[in-house]
Amino acid sequence: MATMLNLVSVIGILIGISLQSVVGQNCGCAPDLCCSRFGYCGITSDYCGAGCQQGPCSTPPPTNDVSVSDIVTPEFFNGIISQADSSCAGKNFYSRSAFLDALNSYPRFGKVGNQEDSKREIAAFFAHATHETGRFCYTEEIDGPTKDYCDEGNTQYPCVAGKGYYGRGPIQLSWNYNYGPAGNSIGFDGLNNPEIVASDPIISFKTALWFWMNNVHSIITSGQGFGGTIRAINGMECNGGNPATVQARINYYKTYCDQISVSPGDNLTC
Repeated sequence: MATMLNLVSVIGILIGISLQSVVGQNCGCAPDLCCSRFGYCGITSDYCGAGCQQGPCSTPPPTNDVSVSDIVTPEFFNGIISQADSSCAGKNFYSRSAFLDALNSYPRFGKVGNQEDSKREIAAFFAHATHETGRFCYTEEIDGPTKDYCDEGNTQYPCVAGKGYYGRGPIQLSWNYNYGPAGNSIGFDGLNNPEIVASDPIISFKTALWFWMNNVHSIITSGQGFGGTIRAINGMECNGGNPATVQARINYYKTYCDQISVSPGDNLTC
């Protein structure tokens, strides 16, 4: 076994270990490398930043004493979902209590920077959730079963025959390469049971917060503005790709910023 491992190491060096892109086996990275949220070894911010599981991970900024539940009041949450039609699947699915239960697993959400930074992150999250779900009307993407969200080239999180990895939940989690690691992190079988994201409201909110904390949180907290969050969630809309949907997201964001008494800041569009 030791001989085999040495051989693998030599091959890795020959093909470019200097690029620091060796796949981690259950975070079995070298001590001086980080294990990224996707289980890969490296030393750049993509590996050592948000979601880093092991190794010399970047030290995250301290949290503040903001209470997210005091900002996401029943009036705030119900003001969104009350606009959904009574026939909507999400009407009796999404709830403030489910959001707060899910939030317990993500203690850094809305708690980095000053109070205004926290409020902007909360407003941004709910702006995107509102847009993605039609004010919490939809638990699944419209016509999702007809769309192919399988990246067959991703061998770490291979698609399971007969399963659809289309958008589900508040941020419309999509693709096998998101369902797999989200499930591993949260504690469900994302590849074999993606449907649970649209049947368990707490898991549903957890997937939205998982995606946010791994892909969006660092953008909004580093001062890149709401426009950066649009690019992180659906970059195809940017650069003129779909100006109407970009503006819709911005409008929701500005509305929620106004409701929780914080200025929207700069860089609103992408």
